[in-house]
Amino acid sequence: PKEFKIFFALASSPGLVLSKEQLVEAAWGKEFVGETSSITVFIKKLREKVEDDPSDPRVIQTVWGIGYRFEPEGREG
Repeated sequence: PKEFKIFFALASSPGLVLSKEQLVEAAWGKEFVGETSSITVFIKKLREKVEDDPSDPRVIQTVWGIGYRFEPEGREG
């Protein structure tokens, strides 16, 4: 499923910021054409599964204007 592919992409690059475009490519492939907004929904679902408090994410962090970062230790960055 797409959710797993997105999580795998993030977890494979801890500390690295991945853009929505990179996450779309990881989940749907290079040939995908369309909006990247669905990534936001998948990130929300993932946070509900891995965060202690999904409203204050520490593991899957948003980097405003760029994308998302996976911090396995939940560090601020």
